[in-house]
Amino acid sequence: MTAPQRRLRLNAFLMEAGHHEAAWRLPDSNPRADFDLQHWIELAQLAESAAFDSLFLADGPALIGTGEFRPPGQLDPLTLLTALSQATSRIGLIATVSSTYNEPYDLARRLASVDHVSGGRAGWNIVTSAGADEAANFGLDDRPGHAERYARADEFLKVAKALWDSWEPEAVVADKSTGRYADPARLHRLGHRGRFFKVAGPLNVERPPQGYPLLVQAGSSEDGKDFAARHAEAVFTAHTTYERAAAFYTDIKARTRAAGRDPDGVVVLPGIVPYIGSTEAEARSLARQFDELRVPEYGLRQLAAVFETEPSAFDLDEPLPDAVLARPKLEGSQSRSDLITELAVREKLTVRQIISRLGGGRGHFEFIGTPEQVADTITAWFEGGAADGFNIMAPALPSGLEAFTEHVLPILRGKGLFREEYEGTTLREHYGLPVPSNQFHQTQATAQVPVPGA
Repeated sequence: MTAPQRRLRLNAFLMEAGHHEAAWRLPDSNPRADFDLQHWIELAQLAESAAFDSLFLADGPALIGTGEFRPPGQLDPLTLLTALSQATSRIGLIATVSSTYNEPYDLARRLASVDHVSGGRAGWNIVTSAGADEAANFGLDDRPGHAERYARADEFLKVAKALWDSWEPEAVVADKSTGRYADPARLHRLGHRGRFFKVAGPLNVERPPQGYPLLVQAGSSEDGKDFAARHAEAVFTAHTTYERAAAFYTDIKARTRAAGRDPDGVVVLPGIVPYIGSTEAEARSLARQFDELRVPEYGLRQLAAVFETEPSAFDLDEPLPDAVLARPKLEGSQSRSDLITELAVREKLTVRQIISRLGGGRGHFEFIGTPEQVADTITAWFEGGAADGFNIMAPALPSGLEAFTEHVLPILRGKGLFREEYEGTTLREHYGLPVPSNQFHQTQATAQVPVPGA
């Protein structure tokens, strides 16, 4: 029997007026898109009409920059996804939520609720919040150390899974004749007492339709990759070259196998920022239009924030200073600072050139070309072992997503790589992933079962 053809997974990574930092300044852009619900609904419906597997909302519990040069605010992603779930019916809905500044019971309940109201379409992008400014919003003088954040995330996720499992499938009886609603023996207390959390359980929301929301991870540090190998079902990642992406892909699959999991159960999705034109010259002109709208001061501040230093540490027309290159590992965003350093050194870029390269996708792969060239590049990464699919990061929204769906998707479909229409109804079905088994479930009611590792 012939094995089924491997299919490309596509996620629409949505960000207010677009991923380019100057997108809000374009003549056709909505500068108030960040808080315009109708804008988000139209983007979600556009992505769903093209049968994207999912859409994704980034988030962080702090202002973006100072607010001077780019829209700095964000709607709460789970609230926004709840609204979008009622304006769509098939597309997956993934939100970023920090494990560092939430508690397992509350977040497990909120995510389960979104999965219920969306009919099984929720996903959780698990982040550990690298910014010191985020820590300050939660009464801390500084964020916890990198390793400690991941240790907390590990325990957080184990507790969240146990809470989602705390209702067995047969827990609800709903027998009107006897007045018996639920079987208490199938509602499980956790009694979890760990390093970071004490959680009694059970959850007060029935097990989500998908068992667990799709579990996504977006860190590419060593701790992040180990965490992904143990837990993630999809990995969002940033790479500027095919070679770097292929090495990451091979590494993640190997770590997943070493953790005792099926590597095919982890979908690796690098980001791509496509500038699409009917000709190469038209695509280059479009990219140039964005670049000319950038405010260098904003880019410099963002670069300084990544390297946890002051803008005055950089000279725009010089390379990264030795003081930055020689720094020990940061406690913040290790993978992103490593990516920027590698890019700058490999291509011998000045600081001015670096911030120009980061303006569109903050270190994600930017590609300028025709629809055929974009599709061929996606195909090469997919078939060459560098990706299972992509985060599509349109530089401007909705125009960039419209260009991709109208001109690139038909080519990918012609290659047999992407679906014509949805074949399932849940996010797990779109990604080809099973519903996780319930750790408490037994065919007969049993005594309460302790949480593994609690």
